[in-house]
Amino acid sequence: MAISPSRTMLPCRRSLPRAKTPLQNLPFLPLPPRTRRFLHSCSCRSSSSSSPPLLRDPSSDLTADADRRFDFPSPQQPLFSDPVNLNRCIRDLSRDPRTESLAFEYYQKAKHHPDFRPDKLTLKLLVASSLKLKRWGSLASIAEDFRIFRVFPDVSTCVKMVNRCVRARKVKASESLLRVFETEPGMAVEVFDSAMRGYNKLHMYTSTVSVYERMKKAGILPDSRCYYRVMEAHWRSDDTQNAISLFSEFESRKLDSDAFATKIYWTLCDSLGKSGRPLEALEFFRAMAERGVPYDSSFYSSLISSFAKNRDVQTAETVFLEAKEKSMARDPVIFLNLVLMYVEEGLVEKTIELIKEMKSMKIRVSDCIFCAIINGYSKKRGFKATIRAYDELVSLGCQPGQVTYASIINAYSRLGLFSKSEKVFDEMRDRGFDKCVVAYANMVSIYGKQGRLSEAMKLVARMKEKGCEPNVWVYNSLMDMHGKALNLRQVEKLWKEMKRRKVAPDKVSYTSIIGAYSRAREFEECVRFYREFRLNGGRIDLTMAGIMVNVFSKSSRIDELVKLLQDMKAEGTRPDGRLYRTAVNSLRDTGLLVHINWLQKSFG
Repeated sequence: MAISPSRTMLPCRRSLPRAKTPLQNLPFLPLPPRTRRFLHSCSCRSSSSSSPPLLRDPSSDLTADADRRFDFPSPQQPLFSDPVNLNRCIRDLSRDPRTESLAFEYYQKAKHHPDFRPDKLTLKLLVASSLKLKRWGSLASIAEDFRIFRVFPDVSTCVKMVNRCVRARKVKASESLLRVFETEPGMAVEVFDSAMRGYNKLHMYTSTVSVYERMKKAGILPDSRCYYRVMEAHWRSDDTQNAISLFSEFESRKLDSDAFATKIYWTLCDSLGKSGRPLEALEFFRAMAERGVPYDSSFYSSLISSFAKNRDVQTAETVFLEAKEKSMARDPVIFLNLVLMYVEEGLVEKTIELIKEMKSMKIRVSDCIFCAIINGYSKKRGFKATIRAYDELVSLGCQPGQVTYASIINAYSRLGLFSKSEKVFDEMRDRGFDKCVVAYANMVSIYGKQGRLSEAMKLVARMKEKGCEPNVWVYNSLMDMHGKALNLRQVEKLWKEMKRRKVAPDKVSYTSIIGAYSRAREFEECVRFYREFRLNGGRIDLTMAGIMVNVFSKSSRIDELVKLLQDMKAEGTRPDGRLYRTAVNSLRDTGLLVHINWLQKSFG
């Protein structure tokens, strides 16, 4: 007797999960033409054996374009003893965008038929649909069926499954997929490599290492690609020691050299360089070249940078000359590291020679390199030598950027050449560098030293118009200027503006505003700001101490004067002669001889 499709299906011989949603309750959807023809043939055969019709719409023809409802056939129908028909039906549903969302549900129902076995193409299309619809749970279920049915799609499909899960950061789904594929020797290496590559792109280096450990635990032998992925993960995590250890394992395997061998050697050399072992890196580089492993300029860049950071001038220059002869010394990073090495070693004159080398090789001198040289001369040779070096570099055709401009403006300012600073500042703005906060701060300070208050305020207003927010240096200069002019209203306005813009005041800020109120003999305000300074963790230096000793003495706050002197001793700040005499005179005027004796013992 035929079993009606609406009745409960017979138990399956395999322990597979049943579909959660009965197909009778699925919505009406238009079926693909080939599926409709297939179901029509099923209906004809089943009707001859008194079986119920497959389609529950007797008023419409099976081949009409109207929407149909598909009741999955019973396993007793002889037509469905052949799994090819079920596979074809599921494939047609997967191919049609209108029905692909139902393909997995029909596939789940088909698994209850004891003779059903999905083929590779069916599984591939189901995977593609699940990826498109981002059904990660369905994808994991399909992967489990790979193992149950012992049917796997092609390697590229399996790789795509893992890669898409990793890219979507579906860690649990990707782990379940790896658990399925780790038993398949033919594709395990490809799949695990895909997972590690994906995690590295997402900067999830811990996950990359975890995948590699899982791979080793499963007994899967990694190839050169896998070694490179995990070495890269350790290298980017600054775990250089593990990267070096992995290279030893790679070498012991004696794998064929390929494109990844070059990347592995580079990671090794750079890891050794970062670990302070550049000589070992150079030895491995020489051995690599002897073995015929191809290399590029990045090796020289890494080696020269490592020797430069170790201040091994002779070896760095030797490797640089070798790279230059092979036309592999065109990376600006090489020249920057050499400049920094020369500056640290006090060989700043060699930086000019290096720039001449760059010009002869037609390599652009970046503002970073230009500024490193200028700052190096400022530290090692003084500001006059800095200006001479700047003029020479400009004569060689080097173009300064805003950082270099800010440095040279400061150099002119330190020498008192304010007109030169202003000229360079105008040049900088004419070249479009009009948002450098440091340069603006230097110019505001210069205007303050010259007493040009109105020009300083106009410059700050122009600075704000350009969208360049003043920093604490700018506010400090302005408050100092207005404080010296006893313009307390403007000082208070600047302080409030600084707080409103959330610019945190520093020690100079408090010194400027306390000094302004001290000049105006507003001692109460001085004490208020001093207490705020101390509550915020400010430490007493000689400038602050000199102001506050004067404030406490003139306002007869002897107890606070004594407390200030005690705090200075506790913080290790020793008063200069003028401050010491002022404190002694104040204490003597009040007759506090005991405190005078303590002061003489503490600082005398």
